[in-house]
This record gives sequence, C-alpha cells and structure tokens, in this order.
Amino acid sequence: MKKLYFGGTIITMEQENETVEAVLIEDGIIQEVGNLADVQRFMDDPAVEKVDLHGLTMLPGFVDPHGHISMVGAMSVMADVSTCESFQDIIDVLNEYIEEKDLGDNDPVVGFGYDHNFLKEEDHPTKDVLNQVSAERPIFLSHASGHMGCANDGALKLAGIDETSVAAEGGFIGRVAGTNEPNGYLEEASVVSVREKVTSGVKMDFVKIAMLSQDIYLEHGITTAQDGATSSETLALLKGLAEQNQLKLDIVAYPEIATNPSDVWDNSSYVKHYQNRLKIGGYKLFLDGSPQGKTAWMTKPYEGEESYRGYPSYTDAEVIEYVTKTVNDDVQLLTHCNGDAASDQLLMAYEKALEVSDNPNKDHLRPVMIHCQTVRDDQLDQMVDVAMIPSIFNAHTYYWGDVHLKNLGEERGRRISPARSAFDRGLVVNFHQDAPVVQPDMLHTIWCAVNRITRKGVHIGPEQCVSVYEALQAVTINAAYAYFEEDKKGSIKRGKVADFVVLDGNPLEVDALDIKDIAVLETIKEGKSVYKK
Repeated sequence: MKKLYFGGTIITMEQENETVEAVLIEDGIIQEVGNLADVQRFMDDPAVEKVDLHGLTMLPGFVDPHGHISMVGAMSVMADVSTCESFQDIIDVLNEYIEEKDLGDNDPVVGFGYDHNFLKEEDHPTKDVLNQVSAERPIFLSHASGHMGCANDGALKLAGIDETSVAAEGGFIGRVAGTNEPNGYLEEASVVSVREKVTSGVKMDFVKIAMLSQDIYLEHGITTAQDGATSSETLALLKGLAEQNQLKLDIVAYPEIATNPSDVWDNSSYVKHYQNRLKIGGYKLFLDGSPQGKTAWMTKPYEGEESYRGYPSYTDAEVIEYVTKTVNDDVQLLTHCNGDAASDQLLMAYEKALEVSDNPNKDHLRPVMIHCQTVRDDQLDQMVDVAMIPSIFNAHTYYWGDVHLKNLGEERGRRISPARSAFDRGLVVNFHQDAPVVQPDMLHTIWCAVNRITRKGVHIGPEQCVSVYEALQAVTINAAYAYFEEDKKGSIKRGKVADFVVLDGNPLEVDALDIKDIAVLETIKEGKSVYKK
C-alpha cells in the first residue's frame, strides 16, 4: 500500500537545510519526494494512506555508527550504580538489588555504571568496599567506560586471581599496598575474565533482553544499530532472532579480530549483506583504554604524571598482523583508539597493510577509527590519505569534559572530540554514543557537538564546535556511509529505504541549547511505525 507523509517540516539531508512538503512511500521504499503540488494526484487517491504530520519535523532515521546493542538491554537486569555519589551509595544499591531480586546466598551480582571521577572518594570501590556487601558471593562492578572494574573476594576467587596471578597482556591487576594481594581493581584485558566468569552465573532471558535493547534504540529514533566486538554467543543469538524475523531494526555486527575472527567467515552469507536485518560488517579491534580512566595510550604523560602515558593493548607486530588480515580479507575494520599513541599505531599498521596487500579493493574498505578522543591534526591528515572514517564519541565533551581537562591539561583537554578539525579536512565524520557507556541518544549527541558544554558548564574547546546541519549529517547520511549504505539510507530520497524519525521540534530552528530537549515522537522502519511516544 502507498503512504503519503505531509503537513510538517521534512528535512531530506540531501542538501544543506533542504526541506520538502511531501514524501510518498510504497512497500518500504521512498517513491516520490517533493512539493504537495508534485504529489497532488496521490492526495486525491483514496487508495493512498495519508499521514498528516501536523507541523512536526521528520528526518531520515538515525544511524548508530558505533555501539554495543546486545549489552544495552543486559544492563537492565544488573545493578545500576551509575547515579551513586559515594562508596556507601554503592553498598546501599547493591544490598537493595540483592533484596529486590531475592537472590540466594551464592548468587552472583553484576553492577554497572560507577565512575570514580564522580564519587566522593574519587577512587574505585575495591574489594574492601564490595566485601561489606558480601565477601563470599561473587560481586563485580563495571566502570562506566567498560574498561575498568572492581571485584570482591568471591569474584576474584571465582576467576582464579590471587597473589600469584600475572596480569594479562594489555591489562592490570591492582594490589594491596606493599603486597601482591589483589585489591579487586582491574583494568582492560584483566577485566574480561572476571566479568565473564561472574556474568555467566547471572540468570538472564537473552531473547527478552535483546528485544528490550531494540526498543531502547527505537525510542531514540535509531533505525540502524551496531553490535561492536560481537561475541560468538551474541552472534548466534542475533542470527536466531534474524531467522525468526524478530529484529525490528537493522543490526551490523563486528566480531573481534583478536578473539573470534572465524565468526566472520563461518557466517559468510551475512558478510556485507543483510539477512533479515542482520549483517556482519567486518572486524573490531581494541588498541587502548579510556582517557577518563587514564588507560588510554598517550604520546605524552597524563597531567601530573612524570612518565605514565597509559598503555597499548597489543604490540606493533600484532596490530600489523591483525590489520593486514583485515585488508586481505577485504572487509572493514573498526578500531578503538582513544589515545593519540593508539591512533599512531593504527595509522602505521594500516599504511603498512596497504603497502603489502595485493587486494585490488584495498583502498575502498572504509576503515573506521572509533572514539578519536585525542586524535591530532597530523593524524587527521593521515586519515585523509588512507580514506579512514573518524567516528567521534562527542558526548565526552559533556560527560567527561571536566575530567579530561584535569587528566590531560588545558591544551589537550579542550581539544577532545575534535569534530571541527575532522570536518574541515573533508573526512566523512560520524558521531556515536558507545552505548551502553551512555544512552543511544542522538539528539543529546548533536547538542554536545554543537555546544561543547561540560557537566560543570564549561565551554570546552568552542573552536571545535560544528553546525547543527553537520551534526545531523554525522548521525544520518555520514553514518550510513560508514556501513556502505549511503545509497539506501541516511537521507530522504527516491529509491531509498523509508526509515524516518518524527520529532516535536526542528533541530535546525530551535535554540542550539534546546536541541537536547527535542523529543522523538515516532520511529518508522521501512514504512512501518515501530515506536510511538
């Protein structure tokens, strides 16, 4: 059946500030875009469904260029300590969670979202804190960044971590001062084993969680999402949902090249092609940690440190091997780089891979640098040379801008998320939220990119602000480009998929400070309403 949208502000994202009066769709595809006069014959046709927008604003559906959709719903069944302001708050929330869930004495507890930067103690809740809830029951808390965490004695024992344990390569095990006894604090690679051991004991309905994750994205107007660093188990779950036609939005998965690369070619029918809304886009690679946790790998020491610069996840030789495999496999690589030393490592490895690879398509793989928090101008120039896409976690300016000024100093801190510099070089910039690190809220991200205001109200690096239209590009047409889907998504144009988001305000017209308050009223996937506020 044909459907005609009209009566509102329809922003096409085809040309700057271009709006049209009407859009006609049929079978999930856009058929006509133009003025009401151009589609009058359809207005007069009783067989065409008319959708009056009543003055609202319609845009192409938002495209999430980096996140972990499989983890977003899972957080809903864990203990949320994201609003805690002290160790005592964390203890109280965990005790309330145990009582509310009616957990047995030995049932594990997983919590998420604490940030030591915003706790009264300005420290991590190590085992001395968590043991006050229970020393026997395994308890693990994940830092808001996902790159650090804390475990109690029960969780450390479950994971086999004791005085004799050596930190995994690219990881760190905290110790009680003056001893080798683990204090419960873990970083990067050392977090993984503990988190997996404790989480495996938590009772979860994974199908229900996956459906909840999708709903959260749809509520934010997102019609294409990503599952970065997809595990074998998660890929099997997503395939099962796809086969049962239970995916409500398109999902692009990226298995981790260092841990489960075979998942890509064992599922070759999904590689670069959607099967019932699931596609495998390529590989994911991590090269460092987080700047707010001071584990991101920097070329210069952190502020106040004599020599500490964070650390890498892998050696140069390992990274060259991973990147070369990706180029030879003719697939896209998404690489986590927060520190500029990690960015140097990626660019070095990618340039070497291009030199040695005989893949005739090697210059057209659209590699993506994920996060780009401290990427320098010379590195952005290198990204132009290798056609690399900067995917910028712009919400850092708000959530951790004050922390970056403290950890990195004024010069480096004010330049985090350098979107203006990236746009000025003609790079196809996109913005992401790294959900569940923060909610997949595109409008808040647009607000962050346009205003660059920290939690404390500091205008951080205003010279890196972008226009509202550029920010919209970063979450629509540019994000679609990162998936090789700019011919199908990201703008409202004849022949493209009818993915739309309906807003109660026009981001191009409201005061820039009010963009974050615009509400998503409806999300439309392939012409069908999949969310209404």
